[in-house]
Order: sequence, then structure tokens, then C-alpha cells
Amino acid sequence: MSVLPYKNSIYISPERKVSLSRKIFPSFWFYCQVFLIVARSAEKAKRGTYDGVEWASSSQDILRAIEDIGVRVEITGIEHISGNNGPAVIIGNHMSMMETLLLPGIIQPEMDVTFVIKESLLRYPIFKHVMQARNPIAVGRTNPRQDLKVVMTEGMDRLGRGISVIVFPQTTRSHTFDPGQMSSIGVKLARRAGVAVVPLALKTDGWKNGNIVKDLGKIDTTMKARFSFGKPMEISGKGSEEQQAVNDFIVAKLQEWEE
Repeated sequence: MSVLPYKNSIYISPERKVSLSRKIFPSFWFYCQVFLIVARSAEKAKRGTYDGVEWASSSQDILRAIEDIGVRVEITGIEHISGNNGPAVIIGNHMSMMETLLLPGIIQPEMDVTFVIKESLLRYPIFKHVMQARNPIAVGRTNPRQDLKVVMTEGMDRLGRGISVIVFPQTTRSHTFDPGQMSSIGVKLARRAGVAVVPLALKTDGWKNGNIVKDLGKIDTTMKARFSFGKPMEISGKGSEEQQAVNDFIVAKLQEWEE
């Protein structure tokens, strides 16, 4: 399985020479590459050959595509994923479509993983085949009680099979972070399954929201994309302290990156 070239558990995009056409039309070039990568992946998914190795590989292809238009990517704390014993619940903030596309290439080489996603992603043309092949946990985002039931039931199943689960517990995707919008669904799942929680802070607001299709907005190549994993935490009691620790980790990292 392909692994990113980490140095001391840190990945920083190498310097790349960006062609003139990519400098002038970065979003156009990027989305063309993403479409081709997703289309190839969808064909493999329909044939039943899109496994974890293929998912990580195609995700890293998208990482290279975004680097090719000049976006720098920084990943830290990967040792908290690679050194974790058994599956975990990874809880992070959610800013854009970028993390959905890039996180498999970061995490899947270290441990089997899937997402809790909104059901609408399973209806996207072409992309739906990719997501369906990776056995995600789909929620409607309209009935919190039903969503909790689905995440608990299907999350226990995935974790019981050694598959880690990525959860974005904010009520909606946002380029700013409000801890008050973070539900405790990820901590509750980890507590019930008896697995650790890994906090994830990310800053991907260089991928803007689109005017027509929200997920297909302009890519600001001057803004660095950042991902940082925190130390795994075992859940004690009701998990309130761990929930606060996840929020504090995200807030601290976002403040650090702004500075």
C-alpha cells in the first residue's frame, strides 16, 4: 500500500513548478483531474475491485492533483494513527469536500477506515459508486435521534470488524469552528464500542463553496491545507471530558494556524 513520504511524522508538500495554465485556471485543471480519478475509481468499484489499497491510491492521486495547482498540504501527528492499537473513532471539524477526498490517502495506509457521511453523497453521479464501495455509515442529517441510532448500530459493526470511523459531528460544514455546533455522537460511539477517540483538526477553507454546486467551488491556491491528529484518548465516565478535549484541540490548532 502506498504511504506518503512522512519525515518525523510530518508531511509537507514538496516544492512544485506550476505550469502557466494551471496558475491561470487552477480550479478548472484540478476538477478535470478529480473527475478522471473518480471516474476510474467508479469503474473499479462497479467491478468490485475498489478495495482499501485502491481507495488510498486514488486519494493520494487527488492530493497530488491539488499540489500540482500550487496548494501546499501539511499533515502532522500521523504517529497517533500509525501507532494506535486497534480501530478508533476519529473526530474532526469539517470545512470542505477536500477532507472527504484526502483523508483516505492519509489514514487508510495506516488502518482500515470509513466515514459517517450524509446520505446525499451516495446519490452523487459517478462518485456514489466510490463511496458505496467503501461501506460508509450514511445519515440523513434531518432526524438527530435516527442518525444516532444508525451511527451506533453501524458504527459498532464497523469497529467490531476492525474498521476505524471518521466522524464530522458539526451540524453543518463551515469555514469557521464553533464548539457549540459539535455533537457528542463520535464520543458516544467510542464509549459504547470501547475504543479510543483520535481528535482531528483541519483547515481546508481554501476550497470554497460553489455558487451552483456547493462542493465544487473555487480553489484558492494561496491558502495552505492543514491536517493535524491528536493523541488517542480512552473514554472514561460519560465522555464529557474527552468531548471537551477534542474541541479544545481543534480550537488550539486553528488558532495556531491563524497566527
